[in-house]
Formats: sequence, C-alpha cells, structure tokens
Amino acid sequence: MSEPTTDVTEPPVPESPAPEVHTPAKKAERPTRKRMSLWDRSRLLLLFAGLWFVLVWADVADNPLITFEDSMRLRLEDGQWLIWLAGIELVRQLHFLVSEHWSGYHRFWTQRVFGGSERLMQRRLSDWTRFRLARLIKVLLLIALLAVVAGQVLETSPILALFEAPALLWSAMPLILQLLFAFFFVAFQFIGLFWLLTRGGVDTYYPDDITTRFSDVWGQDQVVERVKENIVFLEDPDTIEARGGYVPSGMLLWGPPGTGKTLMAEAVAGETGKPYVFVDPGAFTNMFMGVGILKVKSVFRKLRRLALRYGGVIVFFDEADSLGSRGALAQGGPPGGGRFAPFDQFGCHGGHYLSEPSRYLVSTAGRDAAEPAPDPDARRSRFVMGGMNGMGGGGMGTLQALLTELSGLKKPRGFLNRYGRRVLGMRPKPPPKYRILVMMATNMPEALDEALLRPGRIDRIYKVGYPTKAGRVRTYEGYFDKVAHELTPEQIDKLATITPYATGATIKDLVNESLIIAIRDGREVITWQDVTKAKHLKELGPSQNVDYVQRERHSVAVHEGCHAVVAYRIREHLQINIATIEIGDTYLGMVASIKPEDQFTTWRSEYEADILTSLASLAGERMFFDGDSTSGVSGDLTSATLVATQMEALWGMGTTVSSYQSASAFQIGTPGGRGHDDDATASARRALADRIEDHLSTSLRNAEEILRDNRMYVLAIAHALETHKTLSGEDIEAIMSGTEGPLVDGRIYADPEYQRQLEAYHDEVVQLRRGQTAKVITLPPVPEHEEEPTQAAASRAD
Repeated sequence: MSEPTTDVTEPPVPESPAPEVHTPAKKAERPTRKRMSLWDRSRLLLLFAGLWFVLVWADVADNPLITFEDSMRLRLEDGQWLIWLAGIELVRQLHFLVSEHWSGYHRFWTQRVFGGSERLMQRRLSDWTRFRLARLIKVLLLIALLAVVAGQVLETSPILALFEAPALLWSAMPLILQLLFAFFFVAFQFIGLFWLLTRGGVDTYYPDDITTRFSDVWGQDQVVERVKENIVFLEDPDTIEARGGYVPSGMLLWGPPGTGKTLMAEAVAGETGKPYVFVDPGAFTNMFMGVGILKVKSVFRKLRRLALRYGGVIVFFDEADSLGSRGALAQGGPPGGGRFAPFDQFGCHGGHYLSEPSRYLVSTAGRDAAEPAPDPDARRSRFVMGGMNGMGGGGMGTLQALLTELSGLKKPRGFLNRYGRRVLGMRPKPPPKYRILVMMATNMPEALDEALLRPGRIDRIYKVGYPTKAGRVRTYEGYFDKVAHELTPEQIDKLATITPYATGATIKDLVNESLIIAIRDGREVITWQDVTKAKHLKELGPSQNVDYVQRERHSVAVHEGCHAVVAYRIREHLQINIATIEIGDTYLGMVASIKPEDQFTTWRSEYEADILTSLASLAGERMFFDGDSTSGVSGDLTSATLVATQMEALWGMGTTVSSYQSASAFQIGTPGGRGHDDDATASARRALADRIEDHLSTSLRNAEEILRDNRMYVLAIAHALETHKTLSGEDIEAIMSGTEGPLVDGRIYADPEYQRQLEAYHDEVVQLRRGQTAKVITLPPVPEHEEEPTQAAASRAD
C-alpha cells in the first residue's frame, strides 16, 4: 500500500518590478480662458461708439439744418458697417466671457475647432506650402481691405470700387508721380545707400554646387567623426527630439590657419545635400552704424527661407573673430609660432636648432623681459577707448543682432500671426522648425564673445589643430596622388616626419612648389630632390646671393659645424633637418632640428642638450680660433641663459627645488613677507644669477669636451658647408657615420690624409684672419671616391 503523497506548493517568487520609464511631462493647460480686465473687454466697443458719435457730430457741423436726432438716424442707415463691427466685437467678448467660466466650451474651441484645423494643416501640408499659403492669404486680406475703403470713398460696392480703382489711379497719376519723385529724391540717398551696403559678402551655393565630401578632408579624422554627429541630427532630428532633447544648431571650429576649417564646412554641405551660405569675414564691416544689423537680419531672413524650402541649410561664418570680442577660450597649439625676438639680430639663428618647447620658452621669455611693466591707468584708458569702438569689427550692434537672431529662431513671426491671432484671442503659432546649422571658424578663439559661445548658440566647439603624423602622411598621399611623382611610401613617411607642424595648406603648397621645381628643370615627374629643394625654399626663403669673404665664410661654417656635431652627438629627442651658411633675412647661417616623432613633454636631459647645443658655438669658436669669438654667438647665449634660468628658477631642474617666481609673488624672504631683510630680494637674485652662471659654465666645459673629441667632424662639416652651402640632415649623418648621403659622400672624410688637408686649410684661414689680407686660399677639393678609405690607407701604408 503506497503512502499518500502531499503536494508541497512553493511560495511564488516575487517578480522584480519593471524599471520605470521616464516620459517627459506635458505642460498643464488652463481649464478655462484667463480672465480679461474691464478695460481690455470694453476698449474696442468704446472706440466704435466714440467713432460713431464723431461721425454724427461731423454731419451736424456740415449741415446746420440737420438736428442731432436726424443725424443719428441717418448714421444708423448709412453707417451700418460701423455697427456691424461693434456687433462682431460684442459677440467676440461674449465668446471670451463664456470661455472664462465654462471649461468644456473653452476646450471645444481650443482643441477641437482651432486645434483640429491646425493639426490637419500640419499633417497634410509641408512647412513650405503653409508659408506660401499664409502669404497668399495676407495679400487677399489686404486687397479686401483696400476694396472696402475704396467703396466707402466712391459710395459704391467694394467689388465695383476695385474695377474703378485703376481709372482713379490713372487720373491721380500726375500727383502721385510728383509725390513719389519728391519722396525718392529725399530718401534715395539713405534707403538706396543702406540697401546697397547690405548687398554682397554673402554667397549662396545650392546642393548641386558643392562637390566636397568628407573623403576630401585629410588629417582631421577625430574632428570629422564629431562633425558627423551633427549631420545625423540635422538629417534625422526626430532621433533626439522624440526623447526630449534638441538638435545642436551651432558649431565652432578653431585652430591654426590652413588646417581645413573652411574645407570641413564645405564637406558638411556636400554630405547633407543642403544649401551652403558662406558669409565673408568683412561682410559686417561698414562705415555706417546700423548697416551690419540690417545685413545680419537679411542673412537670417534668407536662411529661414532656404531652410523651409530645402529642409535645412548650412551657414558658415569665416574668421568669426571679426564679429565680436570680450571672449576667453583657452587656446593651445604648437609653440614657437610667433616672431622669434631673441634671434632677430644679424648672426647665428640660434633658435632653429632648439626643440619647439625651448623655442617657445625663449621667445616668450625674451619678449616679456623686453617689455616694461604695464601701467594700470594706461591699460584702463586703452580699454575705454576700445569699448567706444563697438563690440568687434562689425560695429556697434552687429554682434548683438547676431546673438538675437541665433536665439530668436523659436519666436513667433509674422504680423498677422503675432497680432491678428491675439485680436481673436488666440496664441500666436510657433514658427516652423528651421533646420539651420551655424558653423563658425576662427584662429583667435579668445576674441569671441562668451555670449556667442554659450550652449544654445554654439553647442559644439572643436579644435582643428595640427594633424598628427598619420594625418600628415594621408594628406601628403592625397596631394601627391594628383601629380606625377616617384616618391616611395618610405619617403612620404619621412617627409611627414620632418614637417611636424605642416597643415593641409602648407602641404598642398609644398607639393605644388615641388612640381614647379620639376617643371623648371624640364621634367614632369617629381623626385625626392625636388621635394627637399621645395622644403628648404619654404623654410629658409630665397638666399640673398651675398658672397662671404673667405675668412668669414670659414668661421660661419665652423660655427654651424659645432652646432651640428653637438646636436648629433647628444640630442636624441631631435634630429637635424638642415644646416646652411647661406645668408638669410636675419641670420648668417643656421642648424635647424625637428622632432622624429610627435612628443608633448620635455625632460630635463633634453633641456640640458638644448643648452649644450646653444653653447657649442662659443666653445667651438674659442677652441678653433685661439680663444677668440664673434658676435654671432649672442643669440645662442640668449637661448641658453633663458632656458637655464627657467630650469633653475621654476622647473626644479637645477640645484634647488623652490620656485623663484612663486617666492617673488608671495614675497617670501622679501620686505613685507616672512623675512625682514631689505636686501633679501637682491640677495635672492644674486644667488639665482650665480646658480645660472655655474650651470652655464659647466655646460660650456662639457660642450668643449665634446668638440675636442669630435674636432675632425667639425672641420668635415665646415668643409661640406663651404662646398655646398646647404646640407640636409641626411648629409650631416653621412659625414658623422662615414657613409654616402644624398649630396655629400661622407666616406671621403674618413681618409686620414684628407683630414690633414682640412686641418692645414683651417690653420691657413686662421692666419689669414689675423692678417686681414685679400689673399685667397684654395678650398681642398672633393676627391673622387673609388675605394674604401680603410683600403686606401692600407695601400698607402704598404
């Protein structure tokens, strides 16, 4: 017999509550109409009554035989149009009164009658069609109003008055023409002038006119990806608006010139197939106040029409910094872009062999040291004088008009919409959603007004900076594909490496200059030599074709050879790009270096290498010219001193840790601070100067040791510079490594016999410098290399 089974029922497992989905709450509407004041309810009725009594009084005044009662009776018969208007106004006020107390009646008119018709119009008619119909209705209403007025004047029906109106106009034409002539004679100089001044500066390109695509924008992939997001929202706004967001309508592209900001705006227009409106930077600069405001309004009026017609429009303001000032946007970018003040003197161009951070440091520090302390009163006066000139290049009111237009796209528009609907007790209809993408470009973002950059006007701010090495390679490939060339991928990669801050514009110009050099030489294919010549021409400019005397040519060559040898031996963060003794605008010669890769930090050892390279000229001239030196080392000493000062005083790269700048700012050890010695500041400065001098003296001795160990390499590079005037980094490397370079065969300088000839030539030039004679010493010729130097030396030893 089986045991009875009992069903065990497990308690139900409670289900986890479904996540709540937040839906945006709709704005609660009033159940009834808002109550009107007694004056608002009765003012039109009082106006009609007053007008009717004025007409009655006029009849009595014109004909004294008519009594006041007879005039009222006549007006009741002849002035029924005024009574009808008063009756319509009375019915309208009764309608408002009922809506203020009866919620069902109010909902019926607002939601079913007017709301239903509006929904029907929005569903069946596009924004462009509704715009055209509204304009047609406005014209018909204006004609009807003119017909009623003409009927009253002619004492006939409005329809007959329309047919009689041309004859009346023709009979009154002489008087009309006289009035028009007088009006235009007086007003043409103002109206016509202002209208003409608002023309121009705005170019409209329709979808078929733009052929630029994102595939044509090279080297800015990270910015292009962000810009594509704006295009998605522009073409499919419901994606974000259905979730309670809004479509970003403003974009600022900022960065150095030539990086592709304008090209990117054209690509946006080409990808979307929308009209593209280009606003010239000088369009808002006018001699008359108010013209810029009219031009801003004219531009946005055109943008609204194009947006309705094509479903969207892109407007691009180039050089947007001309529109306004007072802005403050932190900007970065490659250092050393400005004028290199410490090395403007006529001597060795000591800045070109420095790393970019060192060049920027030397330039700014030298400029700050040369400028006097600002006068607060003078700065205040400059601010006041600048403020009277308006807010930016556009003149007074232009920027404010632009800000208003950018924020006013959601305001109701149209006279009948804003005022006619209010007469009927209806709210003005909101404008259609204008799909206007405002794009701006500038290389001076700090000059833009902060009100212009706030979200809602400019929603996205992207930096279009210098392209990375990969971007430069892609840009070089794109431009070289358009011309015939024989450059290998390795050479294009090397070219991208030795042009670290090249933009799309400079790369295009370099390729074009290479093509010009090839055509000048009678060739159709660009070679690597054409590219290097074009690069040297763009960097250094054309030489002045001024010949040195021999002793000065040799001293400049030795000077630059010392820079090159020390830079090659100790600097790993930079590689030599070019060495020359051709006279330029502000230098007798230079050794320029570049980064082998993109680098954003600088180490202490790299700054030490920069100082050693700077001091190599002084150490070398003293060593090769019996303790003598030229004034050409002044720029080198300036750069070395400023870098050493920053290392000792600010960066903790010297013998102390504290920051001299911070100590001076907080008056540590100075009067009024923690110390009480009146000479504390002077003592601190002397101590800092002593540390800098010790630092530089040690670096100078190290540079002397390096040059002493590489004496023959200095003479070899000097000989190559005297022979060819300009050498590439590959040629310097060939001399230092004893290999064959593009222009120089470095193997010949490994021959001991040839080294003795170079040493003898140097001694003769030194003796010639002492005598200051016109004697010319023959430069050792370049021998033809037929066998390895080691084999030649062995054969001579045998």
